[in-house]
Amino acid sequence: MAMATSYGSIANPPVTSKTPLPNKLVANWISARISNGKDTGGMFTLANRNSRIGFQVRAVTGDQGSRSVSDEKFPSDYTELLVQAKEAAESALKDGKQLLEIEFPTAGLQTVPGDGEGGNEMTGSLLLIREFCDRFVPAEKTTQTRIFFPEANEVSFARQSAFEGCSLKLDYLTKPSLFEDFGFTTKVKMADRVRPEDETFLVAYPYFNVNEMLVVEELYKEAVFGTNRKLIIFNGELDRIRSGYYPSFFYPKLAELSKTFLPKLETVYYIHNFKGLKGGTLFRCYPGPWKVLRKASSGSYICLHQQEEMPSLKEVALDILPSA
Repeated sequence: MAMATSYGSIANPPVTSKTPLPNKLVANWISARISNGKDTGGMFTLANRNSRIGFQVRAVTGDQGSRSVSDEKFPSDYTELLVQAKEAAESALKDGKQLLEIEFPTAGLQTVPGDGEGGNEMTGSLLLIREFCDRFVPAEKTTQTRIFFPEANEVSFARQSAFEGCSLKLDYLTKPSLFEDFGFTTKVKMADRVRPEDETFLVAYPYFNVNEMLVVEELYKEAVFGTNRKLIIFNGELDRIRSGYYPSFFYPKLAELSKTFLPKLETVYYIHNFKGLKGGTLFRCYPGPWKVLRKASSGSYICLHQQEEMPSLKEVALDILPSA
């Protein structure tokens, strides 16, 4: 059985991963400790430990007064989340799915995009990806698993921090250019990065630069489609593309992904929070349905709505949550 590596608290990450490597204080990295992966304390403790309570999901089966308990649980902490994400990904692969998405907030289970500083969120994702891989990738498959980070500097940072000494193959999607400060990077030809023995690709948070997701599509076309390989996109913030955040007039290739590439994805694990008086959470754990949840005063979660297809964030925010 693969051992799970725990990196303690990431409430205040010591470094961020979108700065030049020489400026990163890798010496301040939190020392790793080894656990059997079964303990529920200590790993990825975020902010207030008092918030780590057990959640109970209640499914709406009739009117507001008739609600039945579901055996599906919303995660109480990141340890439980990673276990759920691992099991969801394994179930999807057994069902023949080839292109998977895992998406959840890294600044805290109740947070929304933007609550955390961008670099810290990426560092949090890096830590969680390492823990996910320790659980998901069998020891004999580590050298056949390639993790693509957004750029070459990220690989150097990962090798000196969370991924130090591991056998997983680390790679990158883009290389910095002289005009990086203006958003320009050099695309990497994916055919030159892939090796014949590669079986699984995991792409880490490809959202800092708009070119990164275009390279991910290229990776799928050149190295995954028509093969037995698998590709997992981990915290790619694909909702930006789905929602039209990038105007198609300025980003036609990126907008096209919502029609050509994203429909091929199976979103196996997903958490998106909505703030406000009528707030809630859009949650999915494969093979279960999509659920819109709301936290009750008791600390349990009430399921307000569920469906088989992913609803748009606009639909959840403007229709489902306000009417519940």
